[in-house]
Amino acid sequence: MPNSHASATATGADLPADLVQLIAAIGELPTEQSRALAPLLDRVVESTGRRRRILSLVQDALGQLRLDMKYLMFDLEATRRERDEAHARLEDLTGESDADNLG
Repeated sequence: MPNSHASATATGADLPADLVQLIAAIGELPTEQSRALAPLLDRVVESTGRRRRILSLVQDALGQLRLDMKYLMFDLEATRRERDEAHARLEDLTGESDADNLG
């Protein structure tokens, strides 16, 4: 098969093994048949690459989301601690003033 289509430019590492085998099998066909299948093969190779890029973007986004969630959970816990400390100080202040008023 001539190097005029996308499958010829893709490396074996970029494509699943089954697709690499398919490219090799189509390359062994007579020229007329391989030329007829070349546009279809190109679309498959392009869609496979597109799916891999999309999957990579989704995985990156999920990783970022997980990191953001960890930061948010840390911030929430810190806010809760600060709230509890403020409530404790407020109780100490109001408790002391009540004791002063009773004495």
